[in-house]
Amino acid sequence: MNWTRALRRVVPPAFRRIDADMLEKLEERLILADFGVQASMRFVDLVEKAARKGTARDEAGLRRILRGAIRDVFDGDGGAGAADALTVAATPPTVYLVVGVNGVGKTTTIGKLAHLLGTRGRRVMVAAADTFRAGAVEQLERWAERAGADFIRGQPGGDPAAVAFDAIAAARARGTDTVLIDTAGRLHTHGGLMDELAKVDRVTARHHPGAPHETLLVLDATVGQNGLVQAREFSRYVTVTGIVLAKLDSTARGGIVVALREELGIPIRMVGTGERLEDLKPFDPDEFVEGVLAARG
Repeated sequence: MNWTRALRRVVPPAFRRIDADMLEKLEERLILADFGVQASMRFVDLVEKAARKGTARDEAGLRRILRGAIRDVFDGDGGAGAADALTVAATPPTVYLVVGVNGVGKTTTIGKLAHLLGTRGRRVMVAAADTFRAGAVEQLERWAERAGADFIRGQPGGDPAAVAFDAIAAARARGTDTVLIDTAGRLHTHGGLMDELAKVDRVTARHHPGAPHETLLVLDATVGQNGLVQAREFSRYVTVTGIVLAKLDSTARGGIVVALREELGIPIRMVGTGERLEDLKPFDPDEFVEGVLAARG
């Protein structure tokens, strides 16, 4: 992932020393890059304290302070093995519930995740628990076929929780070790549909110990701070264990990953960088930090 394309330049250009004017510009740039107010103010405060102590006086010092502060946000997260770090059930199948609002790229993300897990030796089944949009089910089925994954769907207009139930039973019967349950895209403000999502969560938990073993929230990187609102609301109904940030290309600023981790404490698991089957990568915080500090706007 080329984070230099996904972030505006964060470090103010051509400054000679850390002073009030530079700190104001730094805070503005962090906020514009979607780092969030909370993280931006904390980072600026750390830089200001370092300047007062004389441990950071110039651009090199500023970058050193920012590098450490941003990396600390992701302590213990990410790296090349992030896909393998997803929870695996003691007794198969492992069940991953995938949630998100309409239009975030959830269907394509599931197809790419199925492919990624398949390359790591997992046998994957994709379950279409969106029983109301036939087009969405057909699209998901095509992605499952491309990824070499099994596929199961419910009756049109049927109970999404029943699809999840059937998928787990089918996975057991076929010896499939991983189930990805797609859910209908829903606005986080739609209480009825959010209650339905909570039901899917409860049914999987009753049917299989520890399920869902991961609940992955797909967010559109281009929506910026609205992603925080979505994550807060989904977390009211299900236990979100990880974020998959879709559509992270040159149109997204990318700093939203800091805001999500800083303010909500939810790990960033994966980032989607394109439309190809291979365009889903584990989030690498070290790569992100270096991209932030190397960015040019």
